[in-house]
Amino acid sequence: MSESPPTTTQLPAQSPPVDPAETTEAAEHGAPAASGARLSWWHGDGGEGAKRNLALIGVLLALFAIGAATRSDLYANPDWVWANMLSILKLASVVGVVTVGMTFVIIGGGIDLSVGAIVALAGVWCTTVATQSFGAGGMIFTAIIVGVAVGLVNGVLIAYGRLVPFIATLAMLVAARGLAAEISQKQTQISENSVINGIASNSLLGIPLLVYILAAVVAGGWVLLNRTTFGRRTVAVGGNPEAARLAGIDVKRHTLLLYALSGLCCGIAAIMLTAQATSAQAAMANLYELDAIAAVIIGGTLLSGGRGTIVGSLLGVIIFATITNLFAINGLSTEAQNMVKGGIIVAAVLIQQVQFGTLSQFFRRNRLTTS
Repeated sequence: MSESPPTTTQLPAQSPPVDPAETTEAAEHGAPAASGARLSWWHGDGGEGAKRNLALIGVLLALFAIGAATRSDLYANPDWVWANMLSILKLASVVGVVTVGMTFVIIGGGIDLSVGAIVALAGVWCTTVATQSFGAGGMIFTAIIVGVAVGLVNGVLIAYGRLVPFIATLAMLVAARGLAAEISQKQTQISENSVINGIASNSLLGIPLLVYILAAVVAGGWVLLNRTTFGRRTVAVGGNPEAARLAGIDVKRHTLLLYALSGLCCGIAAIMLTAQATSAQAAMANLYELDAIAAVIIGGTLLSGGRGTIVGSLLGVIIFATITNLFAINGLSTEAQNMVKGGIIVAAVLIQQVQFGTLSQFFRRNRLTTS
């Protein structure tokens, strides 16, 4: 009589681990475990970004309230308010596109001081007589290729030449401005292409085309950062390059791609700025690098890398554009405006240091060094 084989009990598929604290809290309140997970997300890293963005929206509402209080005669007109909002978005569009590329670079642990010079070089190059003879397509292609090429040079110097990003991009700032002045012979080059010029003057459904371009670049940057392997690798490289290398990420190649992406955004911005001014010159996009870095900091991106959001950077750009608009409608000086912007930047950095403990770490290291 043969023994029957023992019956095997089929085990259920393994489920992901559940935090007991979340389960207990959900049971006590009569809520499913999923709500506890959502609550945990709100208090985690994702929640920090959402809270910061809500705070930035609050700042925008406060600026709107200040404008309504100081110029009630203008804000009483709904048509003027709508036109003014479009004007702010149009003002923020070019810097906003540059800021998207800057956000990736800073999250990846670098910095790019040459973005304004790259915009100027791409703008001058695409408005030469020879380039304009190829039409709007040739001008757009040239601006993008020049921006990406200069970004690749930055990436090669930093990733493979092992230069400090601050030094490499500072040198590129000077070199690109000089090359732009050489190409243009220090003259303003007029854009005679109606298609390019129409980018700044035409609208679709009452909204300027520049705003649509900004929205498209921001949407693409958000998807790239939050929904792709490239974005996850960017955060990893910025947070801990050595750990990223040990995890199999080619840190040098990724750094090269980050600066190429920044150059791509500069090429797009060059076309937009050329369309606004219907011309290009070596001095265009002056101090855009400071505006972009300031917007990234205001948006919550850490200067040390490894953390940041595209939406936060966009809100930072809009806040600075709103401040500029607020000072303009009240007839205040540019000097006072710059002082206010400088104070906002300092406050944002101090908040970052206190929030993430970098200030306490600095003092701790200082005490150990002194001892």
